[in-house]
Amino acid sequence: IIKHQDQTQKQIQRQAFERLEDVPSEIEWFANIRNKHTKRAYLKDVQQFQQFSGITQLSDFRDVTRAHVIAFRDYLQRQDLSAATIRRKISALSALFDHLCNVNSIRYNPCAGVKRPTEGANEGKTPALSGDQAKQLLSAPHEETLKGIRDRAILAILLYHGLRREELCKLKVKDIESRQGVLHFCVHGKRDKIRYIPIHPAAQRLINAYRAMDCRIEEADSPLFRPVKNNISKTLMKHLDPDSIYKMVRRYTRKIGLSCEALNIGAHVMRATAATNALEHAADIAKVQEMLGHSNISTTKLYDRRSSSPEESPVFKIEF
Repeated sequence: IIKHQDQTQKQIQRQAFERLEDVPSEIEWFANIRNKHTKRAYLKDVQQFQQFSGITQLSDFRDVTRAHVIAFRDYLQRQDLSAATIRRKISALSALFDHLCNVNSIRYNPCAGVKRPTEGANEGKTPALSGDQAKQLLSAPHEETLKGIRDRAILAILLYHGLRREELCKLKVKDIESRQGVLHFCVHGKRDKIRYIPIHPAAQRLINAYRAMDCRIEEADSPLFRPVKNNISKTLMKHLDPDSIYKMVRRYTRKIGLSCEALNIGAHVMRATAATNALEHAADIAKVQEMLGHSNISTTKLYDRRSSSPEESPVFKIEF
């Protein structure tokens, strides 16, 4: 009986394996996207293109031409979408068609050669805090409570190291390690890339104060930052949620008198502040790229506002 069961199980596994050959390349491309946020955004973008072009079957993607993509781009521009949003939607399509080219399903990528909007492409639109604003923000949480000390440490990591929300939330106790006598964060970034960032002394002091006050942080695999209370599930032995970081930043920026809505302030402002401040103080842009975990230095350049500094304008060089 056991031998028969083993044979049956192997047969089922073989049949399942053979069925994988019939999986459409389009589904294969989507399944291979690892980042859940990218996956969600790309799915919406591709579905929007499907609705616009009347595609009802996956195989119809293989009949798309450059004219279809141009028409889609022009349609998006008429919707008054931002240049960055339109570029992302075209990029989603281009990634799909690149995959279809690689598996020889189509001969060329119809997105190739399609001009994309460039407005604002040379400078990021995410605002950066001034040095004084950053200092005020770091002092905003109460220093007498566990939550306040935890939040100060979190804000310091965001402002001094430019981590993404998800990267900060993933940090474990063991991700603080010594390298060449200097403490570093071992950061698990996008596409499973790992980078090491030296810990700023000011952030290190706040982290030490938080760990000294929170006696729950013991095991190496424990989350470095966890909820102080949980009224729903009561579970405290877990990582913070990235949305809670977003809400926390907005709460403290309001506390110091900044209008979140008017200035478009969110957690990403901390990342922009770290990059902008480092570049303004003569940091090597390649090192800033490494700190932020950018794959392309052109992304890092969006934070380089030195050339657009008002005091550097030629206007102030004119004399009559």
